[in-house]
Amino acid sequence: MTSVDPTLSGMQRAVRDALRLHWRLFLTQGVIMVILGILAIAWPAIATLAVGVYIGWLFLISGIVGLVAMFSAEDVPAFLWTLLTAALSLIVGVLLLWKPVEAAMSLTLVLTAFFIAEGIFQIVSSINYRSAIPDAWGWMLASGIADLILAALLIMGWPGNVSWALGLIAGINLITSGWAVIMVAFAGRSVVKALANARR
Repeated sequence: MTSVDPTLSGMQRAVRDALRLHWRLFLTQGVIMVILGILAIAWPAIATLAVGVYIGWLFLISGIVGLVAMFSAEDVPAFLWTLLTAALSLIVGVLLLWKPVEAAMSLTLVLTAFFIAEGIFQIVSSINYRSAIPDAWGWMLASGIADLILAALLIMGWPGNVSWALGLIAGINLITSGWAVIMVAFAGRSVVKALANARR
């Protein structure tokens, strides 16, 4: 029988229980993210192209799926909307794959916006769940702050850093986010050990 901490909300207890049950998956995810981050930092120009090609394929596949879905639309407005979004996804995908170096500039802007959003989300989450994961919330907070710093560096170095910044910054983000996930996994493992000791 697990102990219920009255200071935790239902959502916080759900987060703690998910960490307790799946901490190994979180640990694996964090380690993979750190390894990919190290590789991206070692070869930032290659990582920049890889990010562009990866996102290009995502758009291309999305466009193809949209075209297939278009034939299942029964009314004209849904047909036209599906056709428009599918065509746009296809065009963006083809452009990213055809000219990945030129696409790096646009992707760097998108990545900057992503880092800002992710940083704010991680900071807010770390503060909201500090009672549920007291051993790891500081790492989540640090990861969120690091994302905001990375976004600021991208903005300050624009546009001279486009050829390598995307890969380098993505690598740093993978390492900081991966390390935060690893620390959260260890916090989940600590909960498992604490419960096992309480049952003895």
